[in-house]
Amino acid sequence: MSTEHPLKGKRGLQRIVNAAGYSARGLQAAWAHESAFRQEVILAAFMLPAALWLGTTWVERALLVGTVVLVLTVELMNSAVEAAVDRVSFELHPLAGRAKDMGSAAVLLSLLLCGGTWAAAVWARWF
Repeated sequence: MSTEHPLKGKRGLQRIVNAAGYSARGLQAAWAHESAFRQEVILAAFMLPAALWLGTTWVERALLVGTVVLVLTVELMNSAVEAAVDRVSFELHPLAGRAKDMGSAAVLLSLLLCGGTWAAAVWARWF
């Protein structure tokens, strides 16, 4: 009997193709089912081009873009935690609540980092 998972046996280019498909499905699911993700993507559509204009060096631009991408990444991870918890049970449980609250806190911290970085860049540019 094999101890390996049957879906983990792909190697090389096929593994990369499969991973890209899983990622695309994840982004589609987040867009379809998570209003916070949709709102953040719409904001990112404005902020990413603005980052290229607002930043005066490549480092500043990378920080501005990076913090926006970080918010999207953490939101996806939070949504994954929520989906996994809901898959197990909709029953109220302290550990489920804690997991969801921690995911929400992670999103808040990423938003604060993004906002602080953008505020610092605006301040440096105009004040």
